[in-house]
Amino acid sequence: MTPEANLEKLGYELPSVSTPGGSYVSVNIRGEIAYVAIQFPILNGTFKYQGRLGDDISTAEGYQAMELCALNVLAQIKSKVGFDKIIGLNHIDAYFQSGENWDESPQVVNGASELFSKVLEEKGQHSRAIFGVEKLPLNFSVGLTTSFTIIT
Repeated sequence: MTPEANLEKLGYELPSVSTPGGSYVSVNIRGEIAYVAIQFPILNGTFKYQGRLGDDISTAEGYQAMELCALNVLAQIKSKVGFDKIIGLNHIDAYFQSGENWDESPQVVNGASELFSKVLEEKGQHSRAIFGVEKLPLNFSVGLTTSFTIIT
């Protein structure tokens, strides 16, 4: 199935494409690699899931926040590259801010990993790294960067 058909089957709609919050581009293509700048849990211009995981945001909500970040990545890719040009998702870097005693980041990041696998199927298989940070912009609980191999 196509990514669009998989999104529809899963009941997802891609959010509107957000614009960068600084002096950079949202998708940077170098050769056959498309790098997607950090995507936050923003739904059609509305900031969601702000706060610290474990304090303000539950692990289940963190999963949903990371899923929304992944939907934003897919919206950027569809808009700037096209799903038909994807060879595969290479790697994701997931960032989170949490309370001092919270330690469930793999479960949260599965929100992105599982969505990519469901929507992109075998092209969604990837490696990943997870980083706990002191502070994310605008107090977002999570953020996600990705790289894709594409047909140029």
